[in-house]
Amino acid sequence: MIDLLGPLMFVVAFALIFGGYPVAFSLAGTALAFAAVGIGVGLFDVGLLYAFPERVYGVLSNYVLLAVPFFIFMGTVLEKSRLAEDLLTTMGALFGPMRGGLALSVVIVGAMLAAATGVVGASVVAMGLISLPVMLRHGYAPSLAAGVISASGTLGQIIPPSVVLIVLADQLGVSVGDLFVGALLPGLMLAGMYAAWVIVVAVVWPEAAPALPPEERPDGLGALLVRVALVMVPPLVLILLVLGSIFAGVATPTEAGALGAVGAMGLAALHGRLDQEAVTGALDETTKLTTMVVFLLLGSTLFSLVFRGLYGDVWIEDLLTGLPGGRLGLLIVANLVVFVLGFFIDFFEIAFIILPLLVPAARVLGIDLVWFGVLLGLNLQTSFLTPPFGFALFYLRGVAPPEELSTADIYRGALPFIAIQALAVALVWAFPGLVTALL
Repeated sequence: MIDLLGPLMFVVAFALIFGGYPVAFSLAGTALAFAAVGIGVGLFDVGLLYAFPERVYGVLSNYVLLAVPFFIFMGTVLEKSRLAEDLLTTMGALFGPMRGGLALSVVIVGAMLAAATGVVGASVVAMGLISLPVMLRHGYAPSLAAGVISASGTLGQIIPPSVVLIVLADQLGVSVGDLFVGALLPGLMLAGMYAAWVIVVAVVWPEAAPALPPEERPDGLGALLVRVALVMVPPLVLILLVLGSIFAGVATPTEAGALGAVGAMGLAALHGRLDQEAVTGALDETTKLTTMVVFLLLGSTLFSLVFRGLYGDVWIEDLLTGLPGGRLGLLIVANLVVFVLGFFIDFFEIAFIILPLLVPAARVLGIDLVWFGVLLGLNLQTSFLTPPFGFALFYLRGVAPPEELSTADIYRGALPFIAIQALAVALVWAFPGLVTALL
């Protein structure tokens, strides 16, 4: 019977999650129920539950995870103070005169916001509110406009400093700085692939990505370049300070996150936009997202404690290390599981439920955990774009006028970018040097 309790825990937990119950409480409730069953039949040591308070203390005192609210706050300040809006309108004016230029500007700003914030929701909402109406008004194909905004917004998941990479580093037991360095080239490569796709569409299907009409193009190139410099240089300096301090080893990710939060407030103050509304809005969003992460961590901690008490970890490790093909078999299964689950549940939930099961087997098989983390991070990014529950698609649906952009357009626009992400995963798998080159 003990062989069945561990696997059955997963069946019950996923049934509750797919039934619509909050994930943190589904995990914790399942753990308590199976602990009671295990105690009742004499298969679970009740003394293990006394370790849970210590684990909760360990989670709440984790210095690495303190970086999460700092980076979330940094991103939301840039959004609430409309600095992201300035970037989008300026880059749109710079690239608009070329065919596909508005879409290219969205990709570039998406990459910049990713490097400045690491928060997907803020990027998608900002670009959906600002760029989507402009693109649709100038004749862009609705599916292309929706796809490029949704995909560019998700770059915050893989381009450092990323909240997702911080969580992955914690779950993998590797340095956040190493994971940031390893993810930099793959993240920039992915942004370049998005831009290349926009250029291909503009050449092959020119009516889907027209240039701005002459009357709406900026008059003076010199004035435009000055505007670009004034708008782009301060965020770039902030990005270089935050990432540079981490990469150079001068600051930990948590210290760099604090620096970024103060820097974002400084930029907002310089533009005269650090008002009470912006700060309150940023604090509210930071509190909500951080609370969600903490509750997920606590629920998954209790789940993993009971799962191990029922020897489920031994069952999983034997199953994964015994797969045909060894390392290759584990990598194929891990990536397929993460990709399929991304259609239905959020990346945080996948990281907290699935990753602790994969890491011991990956370590036994000698897989480089930094490379493994970047590979899974790229794969997890598709969870934001895959219908029916891709969060980026929901963010865009929430701000896009339904009479101008249908849900079918949003789903259809995401498909080529999902394929591009799959190609990026394949490239990182085939060429590990993309991750290890800067380490």
